[in-house]
Amino acid sequence: MQLGVAGEWVAGFERTLAALPDWQALALIVVVSLGVARLIQVGGDVLIRRVTRRIDGEVDDIVLRGVHPAGYVTVVLVGAYLAREPIGLSGALDVGFTATVLSAITLVWTVTLLRVGRKASRALVESADRVDQSVVPIFQNVWTLLVAGVGGFLLLTYWRIDVTPLLASAGVLGIIVGLAARDTIANFFGSIALYFDGTYKVGDYIVLETGERGRVEDISIRSTVVRTRDDVLVTIPNSRLNSATIVNESVPERERRIRIPVGVAYGSDLDRVEETLLSVAENESLVLEQPTPRVRVRGFGDSAVDLELLCWIRDPVLRGRASHLLNKGVYAAFDEADVGIPYPQRDLHIVEGGVANGDATEPAVEEVGTGADDD
Repeated sequence: MQLGVAGEWVAGFERTLAALPDWQALALIVVVSLGVARLIQVGGDVLIRRVTRRIDGEVDDIVLRGVHPAGYVTVVLVGAYLAREPIGLSGALDVGFTATVLSAITLVWTVTLLRVGRKASRALVESADRVDQSVVPIFQNVWTLLVAGVGGFLLLTYWRIDVTPLLASAGVLGIIVGLAARDTIANFFGSIALYFDGTYKVGDYIVLETGERGRVEDISIRSTVVRTRDDVLVTIPNSRLNSATIVNESVPERERRIRIPVGVAYGSDLDRVEETLLSVAENESLVLEQPTPRVRVRGFGDSAVDLELLCWIRDPVLRGRASHLLNKGVYAAFDEADVGIPYPQRDLHIVEGGVANGDATEPAVEEVGTGADDD
């Protein structure tokens, strides 16, 4: 409905111009274009202030104030485009003037959109609670490529430059660049896949296929930086991470279960052993009360009954420290409760008169088997 009204208004304005003498039509175009541009400039400021007050954040303010100047500049350039008929331009001069005006409009909006995209992405970085920072570099590069590509294509169209040879050359050049920069392209698309898959984000604690563990410090369009437990920064290309098995220990919850393997001597009171292990877990401040710690008998080894103490910690980064404190606590508690922790021991029996060596007889050594000492 509004488009129909606007179309009727434009058509009526064109009929008015056609009915007027050239100098009057030109004067009317200048007055109307400058008046509308001034109206957009002044009224736009008032409207932007009212709109931005109702919306939280700075992104809306950046976008509206960024495109506002381009709006009234475009109106003035449109007025210049309409003035070509009253002026009496024709032929090649008219074509050149039209291409110049349209190119100016395109350049104004291309520069405006690039600036708005850059400022909006910076605002998104500052408001980390609104968006994952890892997507900002991706957005900046894709937005710049898209806007610059569309703007350049329109400029070539205005000046009637045949883009077919350029497209063919671009295809060949694209193959060459693709082969030369295949690693960079793979890392770029790897970063996009990692983001949209939600594999990890900055601050997550991950485990790599190589066994390295650490916290994600930064995610760029080329690589991911991980700070290991040795306080070393490791940079991994995103293309490798995209095809690797990554264990993210920070999702869906940051609480993680740890396992403390324990071996006790055969003949031990397993109920007492279980109570001792649970008391150690309950007295350790790093262990969460919920879920409750538990003990499981895993099997019968060559030298001991194998058990595991299972308990939960609030953050995966505490795994090493919690395991250390629990192992110390278990050792002290077993010593106090007189629970034996066996170690492998091999028994050898000496058999008399086994092997003859000349005139002497050497005793033979017979291996009987293995056992365990629970002292």
